[in-house]
Amino acid sequence: MIRHWPARAAAAAATLLTLTACSVGAPSSAPSTSVATVPELTPDQKVSITFESYNLSTAGPWTDTFNELLDNFRKQHPNIAVTAQKPGGASANGVNNAMSSLQTEVAGGNAPTVAQETFGDLDFMVDKLHAHALDDLVGKDAVQANFGGAHPFADTAKTLGDWKGKTYGVPFVFSTPVLYYNASMFRAAGLDPADPPATWDQVKTAAQAIKSHTGKDGVYIDCLTKVSGDWCYQALVASNGGSVLSGDGSTLTFADAPAVEAVAMARDLVGSGVMPQLTQVQAFPQFAAGNIGMFLESSSLQGNFVKGAADGHWDLAAATMPKFGDKPTAPTNSGAALFVTAGDPAQQRAGWELIKYLTSDEAYSIIARKIGYLPLRTGLVDDPNSTLASWVAQNPLVRPNLDQLKRLHPWLAFPGDNYVQIRNGMLEAVEKSVFQNADPAATLTAAQQQVAALMPAK
Repeated sequence: MIRHWPARAAAAAATLLTLTACSVGAPSSAPSTSVATVPELTPDQKVSITFESYNLSTAGPWTDTFNELLDNFRKQHPNIAVTAQKPGGASANGVNNAMSSLQTEVAGGNAPTVAQETFGDLDFMVDKLHAHALDDLVGKDAVQANFGGAHPFADTAKTLGDWKGKTYGVPFVFSTPVLYYNASMFRAAGLDPADPPATWDQVKTAAQAIKSHTGKDGVYIDCLTKVSGDWCYQALVASNGGSVLSGDGSTLTFADAPAVEAVAMARDLVGSGVMPQLTQVQAFPQFAAGNIGMFLESSSLQGNFVKGAADGHWDLAAATMPKFGDKPTAPTNSGAALFVTAGDPAQQRAGWELIKYLTSDEAYSIIARKIGYLPLRTGLVDDPNSTLASWVAQNPLVRPNLDQLKRLHPWLAFPGDNYVQIRNGMLEAVEKSVFQNADPAATLTAAQQQVAALMPAK
């Protein structure tokens, strides 16, 4: 789907598939019996809170949008003073600093009131960092009421922050893997931008045509390095019929044949010269500058790509993630939930007020339009009286995410205290196979054998 510039785009969330016990959340069947344990704030009660978000680590649409949201909240809640902060850490990708930063703050007795953490961290957030069950803080009925309203959350999206029958995190922002492409470059290469590649074989063919006719790089898959994280890599493996973890969460499976084949596909793109050997930080601006034909990426980068296309006078388009042959794709979700980690009751209540605003109709309308993340209150997209609905109708970049959310697979969380080392060991093997020409089967198998010792005892 092609959009001439200027334009902006977003997406909307829809039904998720049933979650396994080892995944990012488990549906709750407990009755609404919990009662609020933290008192409501009085109108003149002054409270100071902190909000830590990895989105604040990057200038541009992320920081600007979050600052706008927090300014709106302050106006609506003049008694609550919010200090926003980004996670401390050395990584250029702020999300990679989020958990280590929070661990340090919790250990030092200085936890933020509200923390934005990824779904891949959910097990550790609950079992080790003792994030508060929102059902216990404000009451299960209040939590479920927040998921409702004029435009309720997608029915199963709201369970992504659930763990063992309680809601710990309110799902906030996420995307699915979207194939962005340079429609102008397609035309220059003799390709039809109205008919983007539907399979990885077709991606390779199109990438070769782009390289041959324009001299520019054909494609970049931002799912294959330790810095990129594993949410998108999990989508590649699942789309080839595999998984990185067994259904009961006890066994690693990222060296099984479907994963090996997915990595081999990416390795072949590099080996054939159509995918550049770039880091994530290098690849973003290269695509935005019009130097790469296709880019598999989260919609969180959409604002940057929109600006790059407008500045470079080229046409940006988007499609669903490619398939492996005739196998249906299994797009996973990126992103994060909002957790309350403070111990003070007044701060906990004020933190809940912030979470309610950041997941409101108003907030999602801003987030979707200005960043590209999914508005989890999906009814906004179909409500003719919603400003987001009219905007979505004019922006075709929204459609791939809308299509994929109907068959979404949850981002699986590795279990135990060593989940980060397990995830990093897997991704280091993937990166070595794709970009350093290592044998995928041998490299993934060796990595799996090494990190299997870090799994919790069965």
